[in-house]
Amino acid sequence: MDYTIVIGLEVHVQLTTESKMFSSSGTKFGLPPNTQTDPVSLGLPGTLPVMNRKAFELALKTAVALRAEISTFTKWDRKNYYYPDLPKNYQISQYDLPFSRGGRLENPARRDGGGGSGDVRLIRVHLEEDTGKLIHASGGDSEVDLNRAGIPLLEIVTEPDLRSPADAKACLEELRLTLRYLGVSDCEMQEGSLRCDANINLHIPKDGKKYATPIVEIKNLNSFRSVERALAYEADRQYRKWLDDGLTIDQAHKETRGWDEDLGITKPQRTKETAADYRYFPEPDLVPVVVDEAWIARIKQSVGELPGERRRRFETEYGLSAYDANVLVEQGQDVADYFDEAAKKTGEYKLASNWVQQDVLRVVKERKLEIATFPVGPAALADLINRIKRGELNTNQGREVLAKMIDSGESAEAVIEAGGYRMVSDVATIQAAVEAAIAANPKAIEDLKGGKKKPDAVRGFLRGQVMKATGGKADPAKVGEVLEAKLSEILAS
Repeated sequence: MDYTIVIGLEVHVQLTTESKMFSSSGTKFGLPPNTQTDPVSLGLPGTLPVMNRKAFELALKTAVALRAEISTFTKWDRKNYYYPDLPKNYQISQYDLPFSRGGRLENPARRDGGGGSGDVRLIRVHLEEDTGKLIHASGGDSEVDLNRAGIPLLEIVTEPDLRSPADAKACLEELRLTLRYLGVSDCEMQEGSLRCDANINLHIPKDGKKYATPIVEIKNLNSFRSVERALAYEADRQYRKWLDDGLTIDQAHKETRGWDEDLGITKPQRTKETAADYRYFPEPDLVPVVVDEAWIARIKQSVGELPGERRRRFETEYGLSAYDANVLVEQGQDVADYFDEAAKKTGEYKLASNWVQQDVLRVVKERKLEIATFPVGPAALADLINRIKRGELNTNQGREVLAKMIDSGESAEAVIEAGGYRMVSDVATIQAAVEAAIAANPKAIEDLKGGKKKPDAVRGFLRGQVMKATGGKADPAKVGEVLEAKLSEILAS
């Protein structure tokens, strides 16, 4: 490319609360339009807001986890603008004294060799109330649904640290994973509980100078795929536009463009407002919030292990590869917890990782289960893995046993006893089976002695005969040992 892409994200996250930010109305998704409203969220005269303490604590928990600087004193502000889905004509938000500033989000793209830029710096994390929603009908009319008006909304603003559409997508995916680990939001983009606006411009070197194109904010990004596609399109569009008109960031206002998923293009919407256009002033109906050190300390204790920390622990404590650790962590906290318990109970960390990834997750996805409802718990899986490690079962038998455990809900011991799965490891029994296989196949021994067939081919054939004779239940390692000793004896005679 003849330019550098510069991207910053503005992420809006609906917090998981039972009531709205400043009223007692519910927050359930999917109800009929305008059935989840109240006088406060409708902006009726004479109503007064009351802050939702749980929402503030969830926001505080997020900021602490993202290593932001927490303000001991924060206030609310009115952000004034008119829009059909904003019944009060203002939004209660935070302007000059947000409850947190700074912070960092780990970007796993760099860990995976994807050319990422390491940690993504944050400008701020602040709290506000959500607006309603416009539903555009096919005939050109628009309807207003105010069910989500007033839902607690966390805004997370990054520095322009991202340098590619793929990097931005990875950053957003990591943020969603982190928020889910924290339990502050379900982050369902298709339901609007996680929404993203992306700011992008280009730095173009030419004749020893650097030219920056005007910044564009892209709206309507409702999936990770849309984020990546929209940014890739917009980068190309801005470069072509600059080649045509040469306009730079100092010569044009910031523009807002919408993403059209069907056409795969961005479309102009409006010139972006500045802070002065919103005419911020302190919210007169809400008192400031004072956050003391004891409150912050309690929040820190509730954060728990975050995705990046868990990846590193899986690598250092369990010896997993970066790839395996990442796969397990990205499946979500419940799956990572499941593996964690199974690994600790068996001590066979790589083996536990393989069984969870290859067998447990396959069934979970095929049957559309949650890991919490998977019939075989982590302790039961660890018991099965331990039996395989001790030689009671081979891997194929183990998979058959696991399938029956899943279907029946029974323990490995019960399935093994009922199905006669226990592996033959008695040396005398295996020795008798080896001698019988050799006696029944004299030509194989003649070919071995005469050099007509390679030793490995003969060994493999005889091993197969032994396994067939024992119904596949003989311990393969012990079969190999006994067979090797017997063939060496024959060749030496």
